[in-house]
Amino acid sequence: MKPSQTSPRPLHPKVGIGHVHLKVADLERALTFYRDVLGFEITQRYGGQAAFLSAGGYHHHIGLNTWESSGGSPPPPRATGLYHLAILYPSRAELADALRRLIEADIPLEGASDHGVSEALYLRDPDGNGVELYWDRPQEQWPRTPDGGLNMVTEPLKLEGLLKEAPVNGTVSQDAKAVS
Repeated sequence: MKPSQTSPRPLHPKVGIGHVHLKVADLERALTFYRDVLGFEITQRYGGQAAFLSAGGYHHHIGLNTWESSGGSPPPPRATGLYHLAILYPSRAELADALRRLIEADIPLEGASDHGVSEALYLRDPDGNGVELYWDRPQEQWPRTPDGGLNMVTEPLKLEGLLKEAPVNGTVSQDAKAVS
């Protein structure tokens, strides 16, 4: 790849990443994780080979398929590929609910961090793909350097405090909404 001779033109600020499509070894096992534990809904299914899942009725946020990977194994350590997919939750209370779901399903965390701009949980899906579950703090709360630049950090996330904000019976409390 040859570098551009001109300054790159930035993307439109509304451009976003729409979905991730993962090769999985076992579709039912992957669905148990993404549908039954995390709570995504199936929007389309192609027999035992592929499924598309979303939150809120979008056509799909996550695609899962076994077309080239049925019965396969995760990539070896130190190989290139996906580091992790990140799933953005709308509030701290909803991230707390995700943590509660993980605990109930006995899914271990690999890490939990407060980055100043966000709070994040890190784990692996059944195929060894890295998954980050996070929520963003409002921009006015982001830490800044003295000259106004972004000053992200990596500090331990206090899971007990996060869990206290989990919804009760699927409903986010008014106190939890006020904090997010």
